[in-house]
Amino acid sequence: MNSSWMKWMGVDLRHYSKQVELELQQIEQKSIRDYIQESENIASLHNQITACDAVLERMEQMLGAFQSDLSSISSEIRTLQEQSGAMNIRLRNRQAVRGKLGELVDGLIVPSALITAILEAPVTEPRFLEQLQELDAKAAAVREQEGRGTAACADVRGILDRLRVKAVTKIREFILQKIYSFRKPMTNYQIPQTALLKYRFFYQFLLGNERATAKEVRDEYVETLSKIYLSYYRSYLGRLMKVQYEEVAEKDDLMGVEDTAKKGFFSKPSLRSRNTIFTLGTRGSVISPTELEAPILVPHTAQRGEQRYPFEALFRSQHYALLDNSCREYLFICDFFVVSGSAAHDLFHAVMGRTLGMTLKHLESYLTDCYDAIAVFLCIHIVLRFRNIAAKRDVPALDRYWEQVLALLWPRFELILEMNVQSVRSTDPQRLGGLDTRPHYITRRYAEFSSALVSINQTIPNERTMQLLGQLQVEVENFVLRVAAEFSSRKEQLVFLINNYDMMLGVLMERAADDSKEVESFQQLLNARTQEFIEELLSPPFGGLVAFVKEAEALIERGQAERLRGEEARVTQLIRGFGSSWKSSVESLSQDVMRSFTNFRNGTSIIQGALTQLIQLYHRFHRVLSQPQLRALPARAELINIHHLMVELKKHKPNF
Repeated sequence: MNSSWMKWMGVDLRHYSKQVELELQQIEQKSIRDYIQESENIASLHNQITACDAVLERMEQMLGAFQSDLSSISSEIRTLQEQSGAMNIRLRNRQAVRGKLGELVDGLIVPSALITAILEAPVTEPRFLEQLQELDAKAAAVREQEGRGTAACADVRGILDRLRVKAVTKIREFILQKIYSFRKPMTNYQIPQTALLKYRFFYQFLLGNERATAKEVRDEYVETLSKIYLSYYRSYLGRLMKVQYEEVAEKDDLMGVEDTAKKGFFSKPSLRSRNTIFTLGTRGSVISPTELEAPILVPHTAQRGEQRYPFEALFRSQHYALLDNSCREYLFICDFFVVSGSAAHDLFHAVMGRTLGMTLKHLESYLTDCYDAIAVFLCIHIVLRFRNIAAKRDVPALDRYWEQVLALLWPRFELILEMNVQSVRSTDPQRLGGLDTRPHYITRRYAEFSSALVSINQTIPNERTMQLLGQLQVEVENFVLRVAAEFSSRKEQLVFLINNYDMMLGVLMERAADDSKEVESFQQLLNARTQEFIEELLSPPFGGLVAFVKEAEALIERGQAERLRGEEARVTQLIRGFGSSWKSSVESLSQDVMRSFTNFRNGTSIIQGALTQLIQLYHRFHRVLSQPQLRALPARAELINIHHLMVELKKHKPNF
């Protein structure tokens, strides 16, 4: 194909091949000639290459030596790094040791300023307190190091011990001197006691370094303050009781005792005190917020002014002083003697126990002959309030004392109430002398007494009190019924009952809540007896009219209205009788009510109720006469118009 292509191109391949071969020979010859011409240069190049090989060989040897040296240096660097790390660790360890050792040395070194202050400075100077705290810290540090077996502690132990003994001696003398100053006559012990609080660290130092001395100081404080409180309260209590009212309730001063049984506790009360045992008066103010925490009474000032007080006022003053001082003492004990919980409670009672015991014995002795229930009940509520105040001040140490006081007051209060209940129950109305329909003095006593207790009890309710008052109320209601039975007529009985119920209700409503059980009970009794009295009052002048209306309404209801035709004469008589006498009857009725009832409002209410019932009765009479059987009755023309009757009756309002 190539030969064909070559032929197609016009070229002879054999000729062309020879020509190429000839050209190659020429080139070869030329190359040989060039090579021969450059043989010297080639030889020189060869020599140079050989020299370079020798140089490179030496370089290779040098680099090999360098590589070997570098390997050795790398190993040395690693060794140096390891040595540097170890040295760094040793440095840190030595620095740590140096720090600890420095702290140890600083803790063991006793500076000259500390020695000078402890030995020479007065305990009241600030630098003594500062160096005392430093001494306490060093002593604690030495004890700690001794526990670890540090030998260097022996070098400073002697110095610290001598300084500690000196500090303990000075502190002991200072605190005991302060405690002894409490004993000076006419000294306000609260001033040095408050000053001691500034040096509370002194006792902490004694407690941590010399417990025997700390106990001596504490025992001396307890003994001194215990005697001071006992002496103060015994004296104050004795002087306080001298300004009590001279006239106090006795065992015969009971609700059911007759006025004539005594010469006159009730009939001639003390003009100076304006007080009776069944009336609260202003005595209730003793438990008001302003009076409860008022300053205590000063007996000699009261004696100079010839002032007298009820027992509850003396009780409040005594126990407010006890509360105030006990709270201050408890907080001082906790702060100065570093105690809390049961330890603080025990230490407080070591100080105040004799005083509290003396106060309880005095109260128990007084209550043995106390028959003033209001005074005892007020004392109970004083204690309840003081207990709340102590709780707000976070002083639980008096809790047991309050319970003991209440354990004395409650049984005595209940006993006096039960004695009054029994006295009312056993009262014989026939022994009370002459009777009248006015409110009885026994019911007035009950009303005043009950309203007093109810008003006091409303502040802090007590169910037991209400139960006892309920028993007393039942006996008083029975007593009123027994006395009412002594009257011959039912009208007098009702007047007596209404007057007494109204009086008791009025007194109770002044102090007790309108929805109290006592108010509700007497309101129901009053309404029932008032309605019965109105019917009794209307019966004499209008009894015939009442009887006819009831009979006629019964006949109409049974469908027997035809029988009314036979009552024309009776109806005529009733119409004319009412028309001629109703004004005089109403006037007489009003005057009768005016004479019978002492309470204007109650009398007015009864007359209005009677007139209202009369109008209703006459209106019912009109309805009966409107029946066909009586419509043609001639006397119907004489009937009084209802509206005219109402207008006329308004003119008869009572005028007391």
